[in-house]
Amino acid sequence: MSRVKKFLLYLGIGLLLLLLIIVVLAQKPKPETITYGMSFNTMYARELGLDWQDTYDAIIDDLGVRHFRLAAHWPMVEPIPNIYNFAELDYQVARAEEVGAEVVMSVGRRLPRWPECHTPDWARELEIEDRNSAQLSYMEVVVGRYKNSPAVKVWQVENEPFLSVFAFDHCGELDTDFLDEEIALVRKLDPSRPIQVTDSGNLGTWYGAYSRGDIFGTSVYVHFWNPELGQFRTWLPPWFYRIKDNLMALRYGEKETVLIELSAEPWLLEPIVDVPLQTQFTRMNLQKFEDILEYAKGTHYEKQYLWGAEWWYWLKLQDQPEMWDRGQKLFPASEKTQAPASIEEV
Repeated sequence: MSRVKKFLLYLGIGLLLLLLIIVVLAQKPKPETITYGMSFNTMYARELGLDWQDTYDAIIDDLGVRHFRLAAHWPMVEPIPNIYNFAELDYQVARAEEVGAEVVMSVGRRLPRWPECHTPDWARELEIEDRNSAQLSYMEVVVGRYKNSPAVKVWQVENEPFLSVFAFDHCGELDTDFLDEEIALVRKLDPSRPIQVTDSGNLGTWYGAYSRGDIFGTSVYVHFWNPELGQFRTWLPPWFYRIKDNLMALRYGEKETVLIELSAEPWLLEPIVDVPLQTQFTRMNLQKFEDILEYAKGTHYEKQYLWGAEWWYWLKLQDQPEMWDRGQKLFPASEKTQAPASIEEV
């Protein structure tokens, strides 16, 4: 047999083995049903010019969401050193308790929404050691306040801490020792609840986040836009996530994994309120929403938390209810919600 034929034979065998490995690693049970949740962000609702309380109530009562990821943004919780504001989170947790909703509570400096890392103005001027100490103190207060809530089921520590893209200017270089200190603190304060650590689905390696948490959460973005490339769709197939899941499980052991951030809002560089509706709908619309939902089904995640309910509600108030109406069909609670009973009825 000539060298060329041997090379082609070995190449063919290698490709077949690679294909077999991919097929095996891509195996993940398809859930019978998908439980959909929503991230809610007080600061983002305000950025849209919305009343955050009306928005949150609508998401619970009209949209019917019963699984939330909430964010205890440090500047919102501790706007002045040692002066705490829990008006927003107290209301959100109380309403979740009222309807039997479940909450993933996010704590840390890097939490969902731009600019990724959220630091109070007063803490920006501190030396790094003092800032870290102040951050741990804020986290201790938040965990202490909500660890007895029946609604809070999971603590998320930081958000995609290992993803430096888009965030380095605001977050700086990741201090993994301090991240481990944050996780250890939350675990000590509330040993009964699992800790979730997240990483980007498209760009993350996962091993840093997966190895540290009891639950691993990842993001899925399907439709993108940037000034150089314009609009484009992800080239990654859904089974790519199943392969990464299985590789992490082989390395670190099986654990619960969730799709914690499934984007269903337009990819923009400017605030949404400054962008014409026509432009918004070129970046996200019902057709793309359906494509995103179908793509996410292929990842086989049983829990999928959507991202963008605040925008849906803002659109609804602009007489554009299509995204909101489609979202209602994902949440069975929207069909059951009734007005609270009056005191006389009770």
